Amino acid sequence: MEKLLEILDELHPDVDFETEEHLIDNKILDSFDIVTIVAEIDAEYDVAIPAEELIPENFNSAKALYALVEKLMDE
Repeated sequence: MEKLLEILDELHPDVDFETEEHLIDNKILDSFDIVTIVAEIDAEYDVAIPAEELIPENFNSAKALYALVEKLMDE
């Protein structure tokens, strides 16, 4: 989770990713951010996020995103 928080913090250092739960709903993350996050996760965790997982629920919080990464790592 720590590395994921670093990735997110590099994109938006002004956001508290540990508590924010509406990253997509509040338009904190945009499509370019999502592309960057997906690429960084692939590089850091060696996990490819499939297109069907690119839904707001998976990107609204760091916790949700990390849960997705863990799920994909277990597959």
